[in-house]
Amino acid sequence: MAFRALTATLLSLCFLTAVWADTLKINPNHPDKYIVKKGDTLWDISGRFLQNPWQWPKLWHSNPQIKNPDLIYPGDTLYFSYVNGQPRLSLTPGNGKYNNGLHPGIRESSIADSIKMIPSDAIRQFLTSPKVVTDNELEQAPYVIDFAGEHLIAGAGDRIYVRAITNPKSLSYTIYRKGQPFISPASQEILGYEAIYIADTTLQVAGDPATLVINKSDKEIRKGDRLMISAAGELALDYLPHPPATEITGSIISVLDGVSQIGRHNIVVIDKGTRDGIETGHIFDIYRKGHIVTDQYVEEDATALVKLPDEIAGTLMVFRPFDRVSYALVMEATSAIHIHDRISTP
Repeated sequence: MAFRALTATLLSLCFLTAVWADTLKINPNHPDKYIVKKGDTLWDISGRFLQNPWQWPKLWHSNPQIKNPDLIYPGDTLYFSYVNGQPRLSLTPGNGKYNNGLHPGIRESSIADSIKMIPSDAIRQFLTSPKVVTDNELEQAPYVIDFAGEHLIAGAGDRIYVRAITNPKSLSYTIYRKGQPFISPASQEILGYEAIYIADTTLQVAGDPATLVINKSDKEIRKGDRLMISAAGELALDYLPHPPATEITGSIISVLDGVSQIGRHNIVVIDKGTRDGIETGHIFDIYRKGHIVTDQYVEEDATALVKLPDEIAGTLMVFRPFDRVSYALVMEATSAIHIHDRISTP
């Protein structure tokens, strides 16, 4: 399985290298060498050598000494140079263990110890929950009608009764509660609702009502909370960042996880989804809207309002697209970012 995964990664890198015709933009302040540290990400490392860190597959795949950028470890040393006018990275492994010398360059270290593309802890909780749903999906979903025993509230280990799970397609169900609507700033149309994660449950007896047991809960379960089939396993944590093939513009419409200031590694919601051609790994530039100022040097009794140009404020990467909106991670923030700031294909 590991071999298949690595092969798929390499094939993807080959494909992306072939289709990305953009000229590599080298960071003029790049180091000649860099020792990889624990806590680094591929994005951070690439930013030391490139102006656009998302171009890393094009740079790293062109260097045969780095067979797979996904398998770079703390302690490795990267060297930057030009060969026949082309930028190149080479690698000297650190002091990691090797597989008894039988396969030079193959380590005993777990793939899980390798450097990741992005800070996985920042998005892990958003990979399976919460999710974005339509009003209709919630209205048609089974719901909690009561608690077993004499409980007024339910927690881990307790049983609940749910209307109506008569023909189950899974034994694992997640309890959600309807959250905030995501609204298009252009049309004021509701694009979906945040489904707030409440608890994980396991079906014990199908029926109407069905009986389920609570495995774990983050919040107090209420009557009327809705249930949906749990996501099958965890989504991938490694990504191949790339710009959309066509020009896409949109807006940041929300920020998750209770923060009030949007900055690096915050989770935002954009008003574009799979319906608009959004894919996992899509990269967008963030533009802060220019202020409107008054021109004080116009003729007397005249008013002249001038909108200043939008200024680039950062970069984001989509990691979980839905139908009409997507979750994205702010990868870079050069200035303050706000809800309704514009996003655009780089």
